[in-house]
Amino acid sequence: MTQNRVIVIGAGNAALCAAISAHEQGADVTVIEKASYEERGGNTFFTGGGFRYPYDDLSDIQQLIPDLSAEEIKKIDVGTYPRKSMSDDLLRVSEGLADEQMVVTLVDNAFDTVKWMRNYASVRWVLMYGRQAYEVNGILKFWGGMITEAVGGGEGLSDSLFRATERLGINVEYGSKMTKLLTHSTGAISGIEIKNQDGFKVMDCESVVLAAGGFQANVEMRTRYLGAGWEFAKVRGSRHNTGEVIRSALDIGAQPHGHWSSAHAVAWDLNAPPTGNRRIGDLYQKHSYPLGVIVNTNGERFVDEGADMRNYTYAKYGREILKQPYGTAFQLFDQQTVHRLRDEYRIKEVSKAEANSIEELATDLGINPYQLKLTIDEFNAACQGGDYDPAVRDNVATQGISPPKSNWALPLNEPPYVGFAVTCGITFTFGGLRSIANTGQVLDTEDIPIPGLYAAGELLGGLFYHNYAGGTGLMAGSVFGRIAGASAAKLSAA
Repeated sequence: MTQNRVIVIGAGNAALCAAISAHEQGADVTVIEKASYEERGGNTFFTGGGFRYPYDDLSDIQQLIPDLSAEEIKKIDVGTYPRKSMSDDLLRVSEGLADEQMVVTLVDNAFDTVKWMRNYASVRWVLMYGRQAYEVNGILKFWGGMITEAVGGGEGLSDSLFRATERLGINVEYGSKMTKLLTHSTGAISGIEIKNQDGFKVMDCESVVLAAGGFQANVEMRTRYLGAGWEFAKVRGSRHNTGEVIRSALDIGAQPHGHWSSAHAVAWDLNAPPTGNRRIGDLYQKHSYPLGVIVNTNGERFVDEGADMRNYTYAKYGREILKQPYGTAFQLFDQQTVHRLRDEYRIKEVSKAEANSIEELATDLGINPYQLKLTIDEFNAACQGGDYDPAVRDNVATQGISPPKSNWALPLNEPPYVGFAVTCGITFTFGGLRSIANTGQVLDTEDIPIPGLYAAGELLGGLFYHNYAGGTGLMAGSVFGRIAGASAAKLSAA
């Protein structure tokens, strides 16, 4: 049998960063991808390609985007995002539960890793004009700690990383599902078993990097760990992330870690297909809700739409939608804000209605018209006015209603009104494996490293609890993938 010194399981962002990093360290690398060539790319393909990392000022951004013109620079304000702000955000949204060593490792390595991706893997970056900037006084103000994306979004990121693996001569075996991790009598990794169209096959190696995503596309695991009702959630991304790779690691004694009963879940078009559509990508998402109000089919509000910048609430509000009658909600806007809605609201495949009265809009969308009129009248009366600014937490809030709207509370009183029907779209699960943050080596249930086993990406637990800061998933995948790949290569070379 051919010996493969480092085997990487998966072919999304984390996996390919691991493969490229292992190759950079001189290893012979093989990537095992469950999907076919036509469906390759994992969850990465379905993302917007946004990355969160600390930066000091525009000069840092210019290291990633050196071709920003003088004219562009005059019209933008990228602000600053210090390391402490990123650390504080990750701890705040996780309610203080995020693994501190993972946070430190992520923040310390993030900016260097996006530079490495540009220089070594030829990933190109652009500012997120359409999603993370609002025009204020003629200047585009970027906000929320995530201001750049890979050219071409998730699909472009995936294509760039695959081109890098091809250029480096890294072998990718498509249509190959890992079924088992194999170990020596010492407990060290000795290889893997895979299943492809020809049947089962054993591949020998000295180290394996697991980077095959969470279990969000597995209805049984989703319901078992997340709870009743989660079988009805739509899967935003890959249909291939079904958790067997996590299970294979637990079977040899790997330690489970993180928030197994929680997940990244967002507002997703009500009529989207059950799993990701590669043509639409992430455009079924509906993330401009801070600019309007959200109601259920009864016409009642149920969340604070302005609790924080969208980046810090969107990944938990999908969960709240799933709790509503029929797992359905509606985002409502008027002419004061509709022009600010993100690009995804303008695609052809959208569940939308428009009307000149609240009652007519309710009827068209299937909302209780009497209760919706009461809700909007109450909301409008509670709006206190102020210095409205969608690029910051502006404290333009409601008073005397529950739930409140803590920022960006403009009354809905300028028709025509526009409404969008949404449900819960699950992105990835938060529970996974425990590893040593600065090496990527997987720990067993006694906190002892399993020789030859490394992990990265969405199947790592410990970083996300309850909630999520936008752009952290891809960034963490790249950082911990790069670390795991380098560590695996060094072990193989020993």
